[in-house]
Formats: sequence, structure tokens, C-alpha cells
Amino acid sequence: MFGILSAGIAPGLALLSYFYLKDQYESEPFSMVFKTFMSGAMLVFPIMFIQHVMETEHMIDSSFISAFLSSGMLEEFFKWFILFYTVYQHVNFDEPYDGIVYGVSVSLGFATVENILYLFALGIEHAVGRALLPVSSHALFGVIMGYYIGKVKFSATSRGKWLILSLFVPFLLHGTYDYILLTFKYWPYFMVPFMIFLWWLGMRKVKKARVLTIRQNQDAFKFEPPLNM
Repeated sequence: MFGILSAGIAPGLALLSYFYLKDQYESEPFSMVFKTFMSGAMLVFPIMFIQHVMETEHMIDSSFISAFLSSGMLEEFFKWFILFYTVYQHVNFDEPYDGIVYGVSVSLGFATVENILYLFALGIEHAVGRALLPVSSHALFGVIMGYYIGKVKFSATSRGKWLILSLFVPFLLHGTYDYILLTFKYWPYFMVPFMIFLWWLGMRKVKKARVLTIRQNQDAFKFEPPLNM
């Protein structure tokens, strides 16, 4: 049991630490990051219940609906809801890169609990595969969602566009990920290039968010009134 718990938790904590430590300026309070992580973790059970109801009521009758509605839209919407309605207005969300930290936190909270449940059901031998695919993909969905949420908060224009993209892009990517798994017999041939693209896109958003954060801090320093001598 301890081995499964360790294998289930370790990938999420490693990825969260990686993106957290990329915050060059004021790091987010650990307590706030932990609360966001736990909020994502608590989403697993209500989402599983809704998905079970949808299956029981035969609302899912195709791989497309399962991938894009039951998984992609449902999971990303609830993560987006927590990020936008609980973290967005918080005083600690004061830099563009912070959106990525909190987006990754809520996504990895969800992914970690989901990972533990799957490992208990399937066995610890699946730990490496799940770390490389579901856990890392959730982290990257969170990166992209958080990047656009940061754009919503710190952009002077096009905020409605960034808000739509903050939900639509992770939903589209998540749905595509699940559709590949559900549809293609030889899914690794499609999944490998998709994951390479997802990592490329996620790290591109990380780089852009860091540039925006650097500029914001430089501008704040530039206009800071001089100390009286």
C-alpha cells in the first residue's frame, strides 16, 4: 500500500515542484499552492460520480462524446472554475506566471488522486506509464489554462478572448488526448507525437509567462519612487 501511495503521489509532486521553482521572482505561498492542490484533489470524486451517472443513463454512446464531453469538458471545466473563481481574485495572484503555478496545482491535485485510484485498481506496474502520460498531460493542461488565466488578469485588452481560450484550449487538448486512447488500436504511434507537441506548447507558454512576469517587475521597479535621502 505504501508503495502504491508513493508511486501515485511522486510524479505529481515532482512536476509541481518543477513548475513552482521556475517562478523567478516572488514565489507563491506554500499554503496557497497546497490549498489549490487539495481543491483539485477533491474534484475527483464528484467528477467520477457525474461520469458514472452519464454512463448509467447511457448519455455516452461514442468515443467522441466520452473523450470530449465526459473527460475533456467535464474535468477541465471544474478545474477552470476553481482557478477562476477562487484563485483569480486572491492577493497572491500578482504576476502572470502565478497563473501557471496555480493552474498546475489544481490540475496535479486532480491527477494525483486519480493516479492513486488507478494504481490501486490496476497495480503498481502501471506507475511509470501513468506518470509519463496522464499525470504529465494534466500538468500541461494546467500550464496552458494558467497561462491564459494570467493573460486575463494582466492584459489591458482582449480579456474576453483570453478567458475563452483558458477553458477552450485545455478542453480541446484533453479531449484529443482521450480520443487517441479510445479510438486508435495502435495509439502509441499517435500519442508520442501528441505528447511531444503538448510539452512543446506547455514550455512555450511557460517561457512567455516568465517574460511577461519579468517585464511587469521591471516596469514596477522603473516607476518605483526613489527613497528620500
